[in-house]
Formats: sequence, structure tokens, C-alpha cells
Amino acid sequence: MTDVRERKELARLLLASGMEEADLQLAADTGVVADDAELMVDLGIPFPQEVAPVPEPPDTPPDPEGPLPAADVIVVTWTIAELNALADVFTPGHPRTRWFPYKHNFGSKFLPVIRDGAPSRNPRVMRLGSWFPARVGSLKVICFKSELHLNQDGIRSEEKPGTATLPVKDLFAQMIEEAKPQVVLTVGTSGGVKLEHDLGDVVVTRGAKFRLSDEFENEPFNGKVYKSDWKIPTQYFEKAHELMAGFAENLVEPDFGPPTKRYGFDGPLLKSEPPNTPSILLDDGTEMPEFHPILTTDFFEFGTSANDLYTEGCAVEMGDAVLGLLCDELPDPPRWAIVRNLSDPMINGDLPTSKVKALDMQAHWAVWYYEAFGYWTSTMGALATWAIIAGLQDGS
Repeated sequence: MTDVRERKELARLLLASGMEEADLQLAADTGVVADDAELMVDLGIPFPQEVAPVPEPPDTPPDPEGPLPAADVIVVTWTIAELNALADVFTPGHPRTRWFPYKHNFGSKFLPVIRDGAPSRNPRVMRLGSWFPARVGSLKVICFKSELHLNQDGIRSEEKPGTATLPVKDLFAQMIEEAKPQVVLTVGTSGGVKLEHDLGDVVVTRGAKFRLSDEFENEPFNGKVYKSDWKIPTQYFEKAHELMAGFAENLVEPDFGPPTKRYGFDGPLLKSEPPNTPSILLDDGTEMPEFHPILTTDFFEFGTSANDLYTEGCAVEMGDAVLGLLCDELPDPPRWAIVRNLSDPMINGDLPTSKVKALDMQAHWAVWYYEAFGYWTSTMGALATWAIIAGLQDGS
């Protein structure tokens, strides 16, 4: 039986995974961290020159308390592994520790609605996120790492159980109001929900659905599906597939056997299949149904061979439907889409679960896959994101 509290703690650990002392010293002064070159991987990606991502740091570090500048596209991500991959693809030479802290209205507007103990309330963090500007062709892009999260920030209502504050929605609203983007893309890791979908595959969808069972269980938006009705450009998808294939060797699963000889298994180790050649799976009615939504949960849930989540959505994660909820309320919303790479495939539903975290074998493997493959699968997601933005050059 799934213990939601244990799964929320696992989500908290994954969100903090990879954080180092340098992340707690993040400041607008790009010289604060001297030895951060090792935080970057030189991927050497052979982008088409005319649409290669180019970081564009301002001459003067921006005021952390100030608003975001105007941009054509905002790309939002969530974890350290996702951030590292986004930086390596979009801001080469500028690792995450050189991104600019963003604190606009944090103390006055956001802090009162964020629970004690939330990641952004760490006394050495105290920010909404961090960001860095880049250009893809003619388009200005803001790459943004959020410190707010649907399943970590909410203050539960005592008067209305199953409802809570949702500060990340206000963050999306503030960013859109300031930067006035044409397109907003959320990018990150997710759990696969279909056996055919494998490590490094990337789902791209214009739909999002809430699947909530904890602090937001009784909210009116629980169970609702949101859509952004526009045509995602695909002219650079073929190039993205070519670039993604160049990193497929990093998606090889290790040979496997029982952890001890007490299982009485005397056969050879089970060999992994050849590495997956990652693909972009678009909600265009071909790879998956139109607007087949991402599933947003308020605890660490993942697809298994027993829970049939694919009948509801294309992958499962913990935040994207908030963007759909907000844009549904705006009079003139930007176009939006969800780009989620599969950091863990569908988990074997025959494995035991338990209220004791250490004995929950399904969660154990879901976490292991994320920790082992989070960065390289996120690289695939960043490349798919690049392909979408590159295709927007003609205003489509």
C-alpha cells in the first residue's frame, strides 16, 4: 500500500538531489563561485549554426529583487539534474551557479503562503528561482529553475481539508506578466506510463491533468484537464533525434541479478537490452492521442505495469498542470506545452510496496532510475525543447 507521506519525502529528496554548497551561495555576482567549471559538461553538440543556443549574459548582473526582462520564450525546469542539462544545452560556459537569483516579491507576496520547511524557505536559499538569458535564432529565451513546487510549498487549510495554498501558480503568473512571452515550456523528468516508452524518450504535450490525492484532493481543479490549442513546430525534430542519438550510450541499463545469494539465483546476470534510441513523442494523434495530458500529482507517483496510467495521460510528474490552470484563467494567455523526458520507465507492478520506505521496492527502483539517469534523460528533454524553439523562428 502506498504511503503518501513517505512518497512526499522521496519527492523532497529528489528535488534536493545534487545540490552543493555552491548552490547555497548563488548570487548576482557571477564571480562569487570561482571553481564551478566542473559543474558543466561540454557536450559538444553540433547544432545548426543559425539556431544554436547562445547564452546572452547582461553586462551588469540583474537585481535579484527586480522583475524578469522581456522574452519570447520562457523555459521552466525544477531539479538539479534538469537544471544541469538545461545549462549544458542552452547556456554553455555558464553553469547553474552563475545563473541569476530571482527574488522579486519573495518576502512580501510569496513567503506568507509558503509552508515552513519548503525548499525555497531554506535560510540560505530564500528565492523563487534562478535564471539565465539565451538566444535561439531570433528568439530571446529565459531559462528558469524554480524553487517553488506544487507538492512542497502548500499551507494546508484547516477550515477546508484537502485544499492548500499554491504559490507556484502565482510564480507562473508573475513571470508571464513580467516577461510577456509568446510561449512557455515546462521541462523536466517524469515517470513512464507505457511499456513501449523507454529511458530518454521525450513526451511533448499541450495537455495537462491534475491527479491529486493529498493536500489538494478537494480542490475544484482536481481531475481537470487543461489544453493549449496550437500547433507545435516539428521541422527541427529530425535534427533533434539525430543529436539525441549521439548520447544514447549513456542510457544503457546495467546487467542485473538479485542483491544477495539468499535468493537462490544461480544463473548468469540478466543482460540489459541495447540502449534505447530516444524519440520525441508528440501529442499529434500519431505517437499518442491529441492533447494526451501530462499527469500532475501532489506526491511521488510513477507508472507501473499494474496502474494503467497511460489510459489517463502520457507520463506522470509533479507540477505542470499548474501552468494550464493559470493560463485557463488569463484573458490573453501565452501558448504553452509540456516537455517531459522519461527518467524512469514503467516500473514492474508485481514488485512489493510498503509503508516502510526502505521496503517499497517499486519506489526504490523509480528513485534509482532517476538518480542514475536523471541528467542524461534531461539532456534529451533539453534537446527536444531546443527543437521546439528553433521551429518557432517563423512565428509559428
